Amino acid sequence: MPNKPKETIHVVEDDPAVARLMAQTLEKFGFEAQFFATGADFLRRLDSDPPRLCVLDLGLPDMDGLDILSHVRARHGFGLLIVTGRGDIHDRVTGLELGADDYMVKPFEPREFIARVRSILRRYREPAAGSAAANGVRIAEFAGWRFEPGNNALTSPGGETETLSMAEAQLLGALLQRPNQILTREQLLGGRDVAALDRSIDLRISRLRKRLEENPLHPRLIKTVYGAGYLFSSSVDWL
Repeated sequence: MPNKPKETIHVVEDDPAVARLMAQTLEKFGFEAQFFATGADFLRRLDSDPPRLCVLDLGLPDMDGLDILSHVRARHGFGLLIVTGRGDIHDRVTGLELGADDYMVKPFEPREFIARVRSILRRYREPAAGSAAANGVRIAEFAGWRFEPGNNALTSPGGETETLSMAEAQLLGALLQRPNQILTREQLLGGRDVAALDRSIDLRISRLRKRLEENPLHPRLIKTVYGAGYLFSSSVDWL
């Protein structure tokens, strides 16, 4: 039986010591890493050779990492992990709102780094057997809305269509798969442990509410169950 191809990780990092550590860690755990010391080099490679996941530093010599993140999320659907020396909460919140899947601050522990890489990759792989998408169900309808997981298209009751980011689409898909059930933050993040101060899931819920709710401050579809998680309060028809 042929060996399974290694998943490619693009690492955008200008510090040689950190790049070396990431290379050794990724290769030790069976990944193939390609490194870019500047944002421009990384962006030039994207169209011809997109990765399964990108590890992005924010403090690059030629570009702001948040600008790269915004560019990537507008055009590509692979996983994205920010690993940076910037610990400022504003950068963290902005990165997650722009569509990063996770955020780590240097210095980091290599095993935690790999755990977060694996967690993101699991969320971007094919749906598990038995799920609606795996059984050929491509469209969900709820409360007048229509969601197509195949292309992340969300159509409003008025007929206006917009394309969700990958992070938003995955979150909405998880809610639609189990309507009228309380889902914890860990469940909505694909099983990853959520630290007490990690509010990334709350930020994504907020973004979905702005799209779906008439009054996001008083949501009727995506309800907060305090101390437990979130509940999608609508019937869902899969077509």
